Amino acid sequence: MNFINKLEKKFGKYAIPNISLYLILCYGCGYLLKMINPAFLNFLSLNPYAILHGQIWRIFTWILIPPESLSIFTVIMLFFYYSIGTSLERTWGTFYYNLYLFMGMIFTVIGSFVVMGISFIPGSEAVMTMAYIGKDAYFSYIATAFTTYYINMSIFLGFAATFPEAQVMLMFILPIKVKWLGIAYGILLAYDVFTNIFIIKVVICASILNFIVFFLITRSGIGMRVSPRQVKRRYDYKKEVKHAKSMVVSKHKCAICGRNSEDNPDAEFRFCSKCNGNYEYCQEHLFTHTHVK
Repeated sequence: MNFINKLEKKFGKYAIPNISLYLILCYGCGYLLKMINPAFLNFLSLNPYAILHGQIWRIFTWILIPPESLSIFTVIMLFFYYSIGTSLERTWGTFYYNLYLFMGMIFTVIGSFVVMGISFIPGSEAVMTMAYIGKDAYFSYIATAFTTYYINMSIFLGFAATFPEAQVMLMFILPIKVKWLGIAYGILLAYDVFTNIFIIKVVICASILNFIVFFLITRSGIGMRVSPRQVKRRYDYKKEVKHAKSMVVSKHKCAICGRNSEDNPDAEFRFCSKCNGNYEYCQEHLFTHTHVK
């Protein structure tokens, strides 16, 4: 944490505010390019073999490639990720959230080069495949697996760890706490790691390594400056304050006619010293009421 705090002091001014919006805009550009010329996306994918052969732009442009095909469900999910991403940025701080996202992207780039290195191991299936279809075709196919899909999932895991008691409407019907969805996501990721081919294993592990690293660094959870327990206490406090405000009655109220200082700000109210109890009256009934004994 001290190391990250030092990084923030030195580079915090370069952090990108509202970075979730820019990520979604990148997806929008990707969908537009896909509609205009789908084949062009092949020149933007995270292809480590092509990067080493001079196509350096791929280190950055792969972020433009949408993780899923465009549909109404995709649009809803993008709005959802924007919402939770904005919440994380407000809670963690702009620099911490930027660092979290960029770590996921950097680890994904590193993972693509790890896959390439393992693919050249003599006698491996990848070597035989490359001998049959060629290196360019093989790594072009491999590059399609490296998207921001699992980075988005790491955003949700970070949200679930920070706001475990928050509720979302599953399928717009069933209210469920985020922590249970986070556990379900974790189980799903573990299942994908154990059942998929090696390339997908690397993609998943590289994309969510940022969550694991930040979780270990903060120890008390991925809440950055605030732990999940602190977030929960803050949430409960705001909930209690809101409830208390809804229960507030008028500051001054006549025990006879019910007039109050909120609806009648110019009216005057007094307590009666002869009544047994805290009875308050307006000027009209202060001297005409029957004393309570």
